[in-house]
Amino acid sequence: MTEWLPLAKELDEYSVTPGVLGFIVFAVLGVGVWMLLKSMSRHLGKIAFDEEPDGREDQDGREAGKGPAAAESEQSSSRASA
Repeated sequence: MTEWLPLAKELDEYSVTPGVLGFIVFAVLGVGVWMLLKSMSRHLGKIAFDEEPDGREDQDGREAGKGPAAAESEQSSSRASA
């Protein structure tokens, strides 16, 4: 046991290490982040998502999935050609 004593003296007496409590807090944070990511993945999996618009029109007469600027430019181009 006395052979370990000089090794302990080599450590700086004024340095602070996180120790066991720091490891426990870090592990709890890691588990919490993992649980949140798992929950987020499960919730995002429940979302129904269509990549292509189905051609329906909104209440304003715009095609689904297009903003007002795109609908206005289409209307103005169709008026110009008519």
